[in-house]
Amino acid sequence: MKKLAAALFMLGLALLTGQIQAKEWKEVRIAIEGAYPPFSTVDQAGNLQGFDVDIARALCEAMKVQCKLVKSDWDGMIPGLLARKFDAIVSSMSATEERKQAVDFSKKYYQVPARFVRKKGSTIEITPERLKGKTIGVQRATIHDKYLSDNYGDIVKINRYDTQDAANQDMLAGRVDLLLADYTALLDGFLNTPAGKDFELVGPPLTDPKWFGEGVAVAVRKQDKDLRELFNKAIDTIRADGTYKKIQDKYFDFDIYGQ
Repeated sequence: MKKLAAALFMLGLALLTGQIQAKEWKEVRIAIEGAYPPFSTVDQAGNLQGFDVDIARALCEAMKVQCKLVKSDWDGMIPGLLARKFDAIVSSMSATEERKQAVDFSKKYYQVPARFVRKKGSTIEITPERLKGKTIGVQRATIHDKYLSDNYGDIVKINRYDTQDAANQDMLAGRVDLLLADYTALLDGFLNTPAGKDFELVGPPLTDPKWFGEGVAVAVRKQDKDLRELFNKAIDTIRADGTYKKIQDKYFDFDIYGQ
């Protein structure tokens, strides 16, 4: 009798756990930075705009859920997710092994290399000898910050910024010798603007998964595996039905999804 009671208790617990895991998502709160053009910006009316924003809304539509966008500072995103201030992050966050210790990721929704930028006419090259003593601007708590710290932290000065735009502004002011960021963000947010006409890419594309992960993906809490799978199916859906390409072509003239 005790064994039967124990078995029934375990069965009931399993069913209850299954019900909790099989939560019906009607609204998904999604964190987006709003300071990383062309992926996310805030317009004059205070509304979030950009590639990440359009992708987030398309994913919600494919999942048939209400989409609530939450503007969040970059370095507070993972803590905010874990604190349940929102349910997912769709904000150009690369799925790195370090981040996977804290959160789960969907399959990728885009992948571009990292690049350095220097002023035209500069003789700086991306070698330890030529970088020694230089100052490099980077957005704080990013994969680019980690890459610089691990590879050049003992020979360069790293200036860390809350936003990429702040780093760009210091490059214009001559306070840093180089920038490091995603190629697309540098191209569309800086080099292809009037302010960036005197600057250029330098060095090879950087893609090592050790620092740059497996592509940009949607971050969710580890216990929300059902939500992760909903995002995976939604990514497949918008890739298959042409929605992804329509959004991509609005912002880029190349395949941002990558290999």
